Amino acid sequence: MSGFTPRHALPVLAGLIAFSGAAFAQTKVAVINLQRAIIETAEIKKASAELEAKYRPRQQKMQEVEKELNGVQAQLQAGQGKLTQAQEAELQSKGQRAQRELQRLGEDLQADVDRERQEILQRAGGRMTDVVKKLAEEKGFDIVVEASNAIFFKASVEVTNEAIAAYDKTFPAK
Repeated sequence: MSGFTPRHALPVLAGLIAFSGAAFAQTKVAVINLQRAIIETAEIKKASAELEAKYRPRQQKMQEVEKELNGVQAQLQAGQGKLTQAQEAELQSKGQRAQRELQRLGEDLQADVDRERQEILQRAGGRMTDVVKKLAEEKGFDIVVEASNAIFFKASVEVTNEAIAAYDKTFPAK
C-alpha cells in the first residue's frame, strides 16, 4: 500500500517550516504607534489649541452657571429655618433651572467638541495612513504593524517618529 504515512509528515513539515521561516526572514517589518503618530503631529497640536480657544467661552459660561448654582445652594443652607416657604421654593426653583442649564450646556459642549474632534482625527488618520504607506514604500517595508497589536518589537523597527516628521512635512500646520 503506497501513500502518505505519518513517518513522511515530519520531513514535509520541517520543509514547510524552513520555507516559511526563510520567507519571513526576508520580510521587512516596521511598527508604528498610530495614535501617538496622529496626536503628535503639528496639525493636531494646532487643531487642539484652536478647539480649546473656540470652546473656551462656552466653558466659561458653564463655570458662571456653576457658580450661580453653588451660590443658590449656599443660600439655601445658610437660610435653613430662616427663609419663608416662598423664598425657599424660589431658591430651589432657581437652583433647578441652573442645574438644568448647566447640564444642557455641558451636553451640548461635549457633543460639539466630540463631533469636531472626530472630524479632525478622521481626516488626520486618513492622511497618516497615506504617509505611512509612502514611508513603507520608500524604506522597503513589506508590512507595517500597529504597536498595540505587537507583543514585542525592537525599538529599531519603530517608525512612529519618522511618520510624524513625514506627516508634518507633507501637511504642515497652517
